[in-house]
Amino acid sequence: MTPRTITTALLATLLLAAPFAASAIPEGPEYPSAEWTAREAANFARVSEAPSEQLAPDFQARLQAQSVANQASLLQRSADDPSWLDPRSGNSNFSPLCTSWMQQCAGDPFRYPGTDPFYDTEGEVVPFVYYDAGCARISGRVWAPMGSQAGDDLPAVVIETGSVQAPEPLYWWMAQALVRAGYITMTFDVRGQGRSDNQTPDGEQGGNANSAVFWDGLVNAIDFFRSSPGATYPHNASCAGTYATVVTDFNPFHDRIDPERFGIAGHSLGAAGVSVVQSYGATGADPWPGLIDDQNPVDVVVAWDSLASSARSGGGTPAIVPRVPAMGHTSEYSLTPMPKTAPPDPEGHKAAYAEWVAAGLPVFQITVQGSSHYEWSLIPTFPTTSWCPDPAGGDCAEGWGRPLGEHYSVAWFDRWLKQPGEPGFDDADARLLADEDWVERYSFYSRSARNFPSRDGTANVCEDIRAGCEAVTNPPDQPTTGTPPATAASSNDGGAVGLPLATLLLLAAALRRRQKTRRV
Repeated sequence: MTPRTITTALLATLLLAAPFAASAIPEGPEYPSAEWTAREAANFARVSEAPSEQLAPDFQARLQAQSVANQASLLQRSADDPSWLDPRSGNSNFSPLCTSWMQQCAGDPFRYPGTDPFYDTEGEVVPFVYYDAGCARISGRVWAPMGSQAGDDLPAVVIETGSVQAPEPLYWWMAQALVRAGYITMTFDVRGQGRSDNQTPDGEQGGNANSAVFWDGLVNAIDFFRSSPGATYPHNASCAGTYATVVTDFNPFHDRIDPERFGIAGHSLGAAGVSVVQSYGATGADPWPGLIDDQNPVDVVVAWDSLASSARSGGGTPAIVPRVPAMGHTSEYSLTPMPKTAPPDPEGHKAAYAEWVAAGLPVFQITVQGSSHYEWSLIPTFPTTSWCPDPAGGDCAEGWGRPLGEHYSVAWFDRWLKQPGEPGFDDADARLLADEDWVERYSFYSRSARNFPSRDGTANVCEDIRAGCEAVTNPPDQPTTGTPPATAASSNDGGAVGLPLATLLLLAAALRRRQKTRRV
């Protein structure tokens, strides 16, 4: 057996012993009824919260001021380096569509340097440009905790944007949250979006016109993020001289990173991208295509709307195979919100979850109540739940969907990437199990579920978290698609179930680390 196979088998054996949970969903008024319709109307109304909040004069003043500043910075870039407008790039002052970072493309206007004190007191941010494999220029930023230094060996996460012109500022909320939690992180504009090139010099497109940039381009991004003076980013050399632009040969924070602790997060088509990329190297998936690491370095994944199942594979999308612990977040009203006219399938958002469970890998799936596709990309005026309820305070704090997304995403990364003694290690499980604090924001239409081991030896298996997670064995109203019931474990003659969880996890971690060799 390979180390990865042994690791998966250990976790599968562990989770085999855990019982199913009761189901509460569907819950509430009977359908059809006036009460059901009224509840749906109130739920759907949540997607109008953010646009209503953003009519506030304080928000509009900040958005307009930042839009002007962003447009000026774009024009200055073109003046300093006219090659950004080289016809081969497909760029103009208006393309890619969000190249200006103005208006909706600005994201949260309170999160920019000069307005947000984060950049003065909490985080160090360095911009970069590199060539992707097709010689398109990719623009982005690396982020580090203020005061971190060489040798700190911090965990790291790369964040991939969504499609339909979702530039990197829309995801700075997560970059800031990770920096505050002690991570090195990276945001970037995929080819065809934001301030990266619209196309390669030979005309190969990016963005929605070429979905492959969300997995092929993510591998390039990972190669850049994990580059160093001893292993420089390779595509800069192969594309040298394509444009006059000065490119960055390696991650400027390379010496602050622990290469053995690495995660990825993505939204929308970026969620499909991280689902694909975590798969590389698994049995049944494509081999790892990166050029810096010999094997897939990804240890954990978070996918916002949504974690993809194998059904997403095909038609140009590589095979999706569960390989590492994964968390998926899903919206109720998707890209173009419309009121529901009938209850959805309560298990409809758990296809990928079921595949991770069947593979014996830790997994967590959340559907956010009243949510749209834009909960995880802070786009002004777009229909979504509250994310800036009090702009008069000088920032966009609190809200509904974004705080939930931040809480669980950071906790999931902490659960699998933090080490003893680091902030977030001791309470990661407690934050993931803080149902009383967050369950009111879970969908009452679609079941949210979890299946992962705590550090203390508890197997947390719950197929409907809103039900209260009361342990039962294979409830009759629930299909047997997840972890088998506890009674099945008694027939397992391998003996691993009796091992302490800590021993299993330590052995699994050791095996995983041994299988990853990094070029230096």
